[in-house]
Amino acid sequence: MKKITIYLLISVLSLGSVFTSCESVKNTNKTQRGAAIGAVAGGVLGAVLGNNIGKGGNGAMGAVLGGVIGGVAGGVIGKKMDKQAREIQTALPGAQVERVGEGIRLVLGENSIRFDTNKSTLTAAAKANLDKLVSVFQSYSDTNIVIYGYTDNTGKVEYNQTLSEQRSASVKTYLSSKGLNTSRFTTTGMGIADPIATNDTPEGRTQNRRVEFAITANDKMKEEAQQEAGR
Repeated sequence: MKKITIYLLISVLSLGSVFTSCESVKNTNKTQRGAAIGAVAGGVLGAVLGNNIGKGGNGAMGAVLGGVIGGVAGGVIGKKMDKQAREIQTALPGAQVERVGEGIRLVLGENSIRFDTNKSTLTAAAKANLDKLVSVFQSYSDTNIVIYGYTDNTGKVEYNQTLSEQRSASVKTYLSSKGLNTSRFTTTGMGIADPIATNDTPEGRTQNRRVEFAITANDKMKEEAQQEAGR
């Protein structure tokens, strides 16, 4: 990761030299130059983040969280996501909350989101934990949320794929029943893909049976961020 950061910094510095040496750019103000450089650097960062997450597990999530606006607008979105991430961690301390680029990766293990055995029915404990997230999601209505369902590798691949799709859909249905806008959610079943622990032990399989969220800015938040950046 350190090497990636170094390469990114070198790229940004190089971009800065190129931009400031151009005659047309010399006629712009510092804010405009910073935004231009930031936008390009943001694209580089997005590619790096997407590739890094993809190697670490969920490549689909990497593609979602790897897309960034960059520049001043990206910074505005980043601050809002920082605040939301802190509120999620406070609301549900057992959750794994990770800020990635201009978005949030939220991992809810089996201790947070449990289902009846071999079913997609949420347990009472799972509903109680999702309830803790509802108020946060309501406070940040200008976000899109992709829900990924996972299983361990016990049983047939096809069966686990279907089960993971049904479980991610159950989470969406429950959150929507609490008044959240259905259009904000997209569901994806990942089946046995992208394990975060070994499937050779009961403990590892428990970790792999999970639900993950990718939280990103919707078009409205992006437009408002760009307007704020232009002031």
